[in-house]
Amino acid sequence: MRCPYCGQTKNRVVDSRTSREGRAVRRRRECQGCGERFTTYEVVEERPLSIKKRDGSFEPFDRAKLIRGIQLACKKRPVTLAQIEEIADSILEGLERSESGEVESWQIGEQVMHRLRDLDQVAYVRFASVYTNFQDPEEYLETIRDLAQRGGYDAAQLDFLESALGEDLARKSKGKKEPPE
Repeated sequence: MRCPYCGQTKNRVVDSRTSREGRAVRRRRECQGCGERFTTYEVVEERPLSIKKRDGSFEPFDRAKLIRGIQLACKKRPVTLAQIEEIADSILEGLERSESGEVESWQIGEQVMHRLRDLDQVAYVRFASVYTNFQDPEEYLETIRDLAQRGGYDAAQLDFLESALGEDLARKSKGKKEPPE
């Protein structure tokens, strides 16, 4: 290690301790040439994580972008920022273990949906609608049916949604809009 004061490479480590939540080692060094002390950090060299998008292009993984997407789905829901960050951190931790350093975007989306399904089902449906690109109301209903089977929802609520959806589809197929009752 080169001394930042005199440029000499002979120095000794005076003190070592972990820092940055265990992700780095801080070393206090003393130059044997000029006697000045300086600090160095030793960190694991991380390879960049690339995300392969649906169109085949690649972009670097952006934790902030992941958090924004989850926050959008959780807007006005009883989900804290700490819970959202926990989801993002657990996904990132899993991605960092991948051997290639490249991950398909759909894998991230699936992981987010899996975690949101257990955390907040409304946020799950919101995220799923954007992530899977729902094209019609029937796809929403199918997602809600799946959730209902898992969570034991009231059958009357599901019947209401299906009847409302059926009326809406019937009006659209006739090509005219009937006034709501």
